[in-house]
Amino acid sequence: MFSKDFFSQIQKQAIQDAIANAEQNTSGEIRLHVDDKCSGEPVSKAIETFEKLKMHETELRNGVLIYVAITDKKLAIIGDKGIDAVVAEDFWDDIKNKLIESFKVEKFTEGLVQAIEQSGIQLKSHFPFQSDDTNELSNDISFGADQSK
Repeated sequence: MFSKDFFSQIQKQAIQDAIANAEQNTSGEIRLHVDDKCSGEPVSKAIETFEKLKMHETELRNGVLIYVAITDKKLAIIGDKGIDAVVAEDFWDDIKNKLIESFKVEKFTEGLVQAIEQSGIQLKSHFPFQSDDTNELSNDISFGADQSK
């Protein structure tokens, strides 16, 4: 199965809605990228993907990427420099661990929605929504090496 076909249209919409809702409470930006495979370390691949998606170009450097490789069952959650400068090193561990537990019981969409919601709550404490905030990054899920919808 290819990453683009992993979620139904309804599931994709639920994930995108979760991103939009989470971003209503924070100036942080959240994205999900889904690959088929990840050779090597998922954090390294997530960093590469983060840069390809130009997530480092947000004004406050407060983008968050949830990276998932379906076939290889790997994932990573990474934040940009603005986030890393103000949070503990293990900031994403609880969210990542809950996501892993959801994936183990094949609740992929539910786990991702919960991870996105929790990321938004965490981000709000450091990057609360401001009245002049704009949505700097797409809420669309990106797939595979082509980095497109």
